[in-house]
Amino acid sequence: MRSPIQPAIVLFGLLTLVTGVAYPLVVTLGANTLFPQKATGSLLREGDRKVGSELLGQSFDDPQYFWGRPSATVPVPYNGLGGSGSNQATTNPALVDAVRDRVARLREADPGNQSSIPVDLVTASASGLDPHISPAAAQYQMSRVARVRHLSLNQIEALINQHIEQPTFGVLGQPRVHVLKLNLALDSAK
Repeated sequence: MRSPIQPAIVLFGLLTLVTGVAYPLVVTLGANTLFPQKATGSLLREGDRKVGSELLGQSFDDPQYFWGRPSATVPVPYNGLGGSGSNQATTNPALVDAVRDRVARLREADPGNQSSIPVDLVTASASGLDPHISPAAAQYQMSRVARVRHLSLNQIEALINQHIEQPTFGVLGQPRVHVLKLNLALDSAK
């Protein structure tokens, strides 16, 4: 009489090979063949140098650059391993204090700008990793960037307008500006 353990072990080994080796290998090879840019992290390059990803925001705090949405990841901003929102309610005193500090920092960086601050410059996104800001957030920062870089407002506005991405398929999402791409264009414009 045959032991019921032997077929179970053979089936376990076969399923391990199929689901743990063959399937991931086929999917990885297929993705690298059909979508090589996306399969490797949608990396942005400047020549041969990798400068970031289209999918993850980066921390910019130098006044000569556009700043992205605040990141809720701790202890390092835009940490892909810790991507999540703060999960703080709008009535949470810690969130109120964080927003107040961010508003103060924006006002301090550009004291002459009395425009209302777009909400995406003072609140983190759901993932804490968002690489985009609204066109209004980019326009709010225009005067600071123009002043620090000694460029005209028209030059900065033209760069912003060139980098506005429309909603996906014309209906999904809102118009947005990819902060890293805009900052790379700023560096190239000089």
